[in-house]
Amino acid sequence: MRITVLFLVLSAGICRGQAAFPGAQGFAWQTPGGRGGDVYQVTNLNDAGPGSLRDGVGRERRTIIFDVGGYIMLKSVLAVSSNITIAGQTAPGDGIGIGGAEVSLSNSHDLIVRFVRIRQGLSAGEDRKSAINIDSGRNIILDHVSVQWGRWDTIDMNMSENVTIQNCIIGPGVDPQRFGCLCQCDGVTFSHNLFISNQSRNPKAKGKIQYVNNVVYNWGVCGLVGGHSAADHTLDVIGNYFIAGPNSSAHFLGEFLPTDHVYSAGNYVDADKDGKLNGRRVAAADFADDHGAPTLVLKPTVAPSPPLTVDTAQAAYEKVVAGAGDSLHRDDVDRRLIADVQSLGAAGQVIHDPAVTGGFGRINGGVAPRDSAGDGIADDWKIAHGLNPNEASDAAKVDKDGYTMLEEYLNSIAITPSSSTP
Repeated sequence: MRITVLFLVLSAGICRGQAAFPGAQGFAWQTPGGRGGDVYQVTNLNDAGPGSLRDGVGRERRTIIFDVGGYIMLKSVLAVSSNITIAGQTAPGDGIGIGGAEVSLSNSHDLIVRFVRIRQGLSAGEDRKSAINIDSGRNIILDHVSVQWGRWDTIDMNMSENVTIQNCIIGPGVDPQRFGCLCQCDGVTFSHNLFISNQSRNPKAKGKIQYVNNVVYNWGVCGLVGGHSAADHTLDVIGNYFIAGPNSSAHFLGEFLPTDHVYSAGNYVDADKDGKLNGRRVAAADFADDHGAPTLVLKPTVAPSPPLTVDTAQAAYEKVVAGAGDSLHRDDVDRRLIADVQSLGAAGQVIHDPAVTGGFGRINGGVAPRDSAGDGIADDWKIAHGLNPNEASDAAKVDKDGYTMLEEYLNSIAITPSSSTP
């Protein structure tokens, strides 16, 4: 385990309006993460101790680099400090997975989490916890994260603000609730995600929320759920595709009340399970059920709108299939889920236990590239870009586009089959 200290002054050239990374969008698009802080190298898959992920995220202002690939099986909740970048794209082999317990981003701010799998499962004592919990957090972006087998909800968000969840796979959830996501927050963007085989809450939208270009597949009792409370909520539902699977009811939308102020445009539903993507446009009447109906409005309710790419529902489906989740190296779990979606109604299962569909599977490790300075940048990349492989201070230098050289390296290796970047 090595910790490299990188001293960086914002006035030296970093823009305060800098995007977290190219393609970062939505409410948390400017999150700095660990920019300007230390580099911590995770050198083992242990639950705790020197060189562990837990040790790395236990202190603020760090970029977490992985020298190992495989599963980190947690023995207790993993609490992530503020101003942290978790750069899962650096993990060798098939990448990194975090399993066995909740990952908590609660009471933290300015976090970037990219290219990891977070899979809670049925560990003892976790039945009222979620795979990811964000309570009273702010400025948090999750990008290309595969989140499965949450127990209470797969993602649970409360009293948080400025959160972006983009290009992720969310679900299936498992016992006791099997839910996708509870979102009781203001300023949340869901963009180009796959919600799959959750019993309900894809998500439950209770706050000020953008819901753009997501795919919801094989919901159980309900797909996208309204806030259905006495308080007023705002929700923009734009360019999403709802595709029924073997477990799906007729309620791809539901549990809305007049206090839910909803703008809907360009959404489609394919409910015939015929193996073809040939859905119809979602109508105003689809939002009503036995609980009631929302107040439908004629223009987006989220204003001013943060930067956001808006595709057609068809294009969103194609991008999600190509690149959602930890798609640098899709493992057996994600490949199966994507195959379920591509069956367009024939495959998929709302489950109680991960073992039903093969469990955690295996994530193979590999050999990390040589990093002589221990600053998170591979020697080969430094040489190719005119930097000294033995000089740690190079990582903190600011390039002309406002990113540090460390960030330039991290961004250069985060190339996926598809992206929501224009």
